[in-house]
Amino acid sequence: MPSTLPIADPAPADGLLPTSMTDGVEGRDFGVYLHVPFCRVRCGYCDFNTYTSAEIRGVKQSDYAAQAISEVALAARVLEAAGLPTRSAQTVFFGGGTPTLLPASDLGAMLDSVTTTWGLAEGAEVTTEANPDSVDAASLKQLKAAGFTRVSFGMQSAVPHVLATLERTHDPARIPLVVKWARDAGLQVSLDLIYGTPGESLDDWTASLDLALAQAPDHLSAYALIVEDGTKLARQIKIGEVAQPDDDLQADMYDLADETLAAAGYDWYEVSNWATSTATRSRHNLAYWTGQDWWGIGPGAHSHVGGVRWWNVKHPAAYAARLEAGESPAAGRETLDAQTRRVESVLLRSRISDGLPTAELEAPGRRAVAGLIAEGLVEGGPAIHGRVVLTRKGRLLADAVVRRLLG
Repeated sequence: MPSTLPIADPAPADGLLPTSMTDGVEGRDFGVYLHVPFCRVRCGYCDFNTYTSAEIRGVKQSDYAAQAISEVALAARVLEAAGLPTRSAQTVFFGGGTPTLLPASDLGAMLDSVTTTWGLAEGAEVTTEANPDSVDAASLKQLKAAGFTRVSFGMQSAVPHVLATLERTHDPARIPLVVKWARDAGLQVSLDLIYGTPGESLDDWTASLDLALAQAPDHLSAYALIVEDGTKLARQIKIGEVAQPDDDLQADMYDLADETLAAAGYDWYEVSNWATSTATRSRHNLAYWTGQDWWGIGPGAHSHVGGVRWWNVKHPAAYAARLEAGESPAAGRETLDAQTRRVESVLLRSRISDGLPTAELEAPGRRAVAGLIAEGLVEGGPAIHGRVVLTRKGRLLADAVVRRLLG
C-alpha cells in the first residue's frame, strides 16, 4: 500500500456513500483488506504506509485491533445506509507493514469481527502477510485456529548481500523452518520474491528461485524492484551510493523466473504471480484485478465498491482520533466515470492469464490486436476466442501493450 494518497474529493465525516454503488451489486464479490501499519524496521526500498515504534508516538500497537474492529462496525453501517445487501466476505487479507507483529490473538479478534459482521463465504480465503522472523510454530497454529487459511511470507531473496541492500532482517536459512511450521499448522504457503536489487546477479536470483522452489510453496510472487521517490533507496541511488537497477537484467531475471517456475509445475496467472493450480491462486488479489468490491480497514487503506473508491487518513494517530470521535477515517474519495473504469479494466485484466475480453476494447484497440499478435506480444489462440492474453514477451512490455489496446 503506497504511502502517498491521491488528490480527489473530500470524504464526508459520516462516511456515507452514494446509492449508485448498488447498481450491479449482484454480480460482484465482496472482500475485506485489513492494513496493519507496523514494522520493526523500515526497509530502504519500501514506499508502503508503515511505521516503526519510533514513528508512532501517542499510538500503541496494543490498541490497534480495537480501532480496526471499530472501523469494521462503521463499514457495516455505511454499506447498509447505501442500500447494499449484506454479502459474505469471499476473501480477507491482512497486509502491512507486518501484521504478525501483532499477537495472533489480536489478528484473530480482527478476523472474528469481519466474520461476525458479514460472515465468511464457504471456502473463503483468509491470508496474512508475515516476515520470516515474525512468526513461530505456536503463532501459526493460533492463526489457523482463528480461521486463517493462508500465509504469505516476505522471503524476497535467499542471498545475504541482497537482503542487506533491501534492509531485510531475516536469515534466509529460516525460510524452510517457517514454511514447515505453516504446513504443520495446515496453512497454504505463498513466498514473495523481489528481483533486480542493485548488486544482485543472475546467479543470485537463481539461488533465490532454487531455495523458494525447494519449499514447494502453493503460490509464488516475483516483483521487479521499483525505486520509489522519497525512499531511502532512491536517495542512495541519487548520490551514487547504490547503483540504479538494470532494466535489461531485470528482464532476464523475469524470463528465468517464468521458465524455472513453469518447469517446476507453476502456471502464471498474473504478470508477477504463479500458482500450482487455480485453487492456490490469490483470490483476494484477483478481486482487485477484476474490479470486485472490497473495504480496506486501517490507516491509508483503500476501498472500492461499485465504482466508488476512497482511502483513509495515513497516520495511525489521525486514524485513531477519527474513530474515537465517531467519524469516518476516510480522507478522500472519487466516483469513477465509465471511461475511467474501462481504462482500469483494460489495464488490470490484460495482466491476468484469463485474459481481457476483446469486447471491452473500443475499435482502435480491437484493430491493434492483430499487430500485437504479429509482434509476439499477444497469444493468437485465445484472441480467436475473444480474449487478449499476453505472451511472456508481452508481459515484459505490458504497459506498452496496454497503451495500444487503449488506442
